[in-house]
Amino acid sequence: MIRKTILSLAMFIPAMLLLAPSPALADIITLSLSNPVQSASPGSTITFDATVSAPSTNGAPVFLNNDNFTIDSPLTLDDSDFFSFPISLDPGDSYTGALFTVTLPSDIVFQTYTGSFEILGGADGSTYNPEATVDFQVNLTPEPSTMLLLATGLGLLAFAMYRKRQISFGTGI
Repeated sequence: MIRKTILSLAMFIPAMLLLAPSPALADIITLSLSNPVQSASPGSTITFDATVSAPSTNGAPVFLNNDNFTIDSPLTLDDSDFFSFPISLDPGDSYTGALFTVTLPSDIVFQTYTGSFEILGGADGSTYNPEATVDFQVNLTPEPSTMLLLATGLGLLAFAMYRKRQISFGTGI
């Protein structure tokens, strides 16, 4: 009798494990910026466009619930464009649009600035797991008028040195 019970349990437990729901695998999204490295002048605002996709191999929609970002000071990032993205992506869906904007102060130091943008979400509207992260870079370039002024000043300085040299050698007027 004990042997029969043990044999029944030995068959029952594997059957229950096969019928029990398997733990859900986390579905994923991919996030890519169309231009992750951009150049801008002091005082300007630049927009970063992105495509977010849910692979067709996902088993369920992925919710895009929030975002998180870091950016070098003194740049500021406005993430309000992210909230125009869809609330969720079904398997095989993708969306392309403006993800965020970066504003450069007018008194900024000329150098390269970096940042990172992360989408938080998951299997429902109240999950905030990291789903995808992208890095970006902003290269500061002088304004064209600044470059024109610099070129004009250097040209006048070269001309003045040329004239002084001509006068020193007695060939000047």
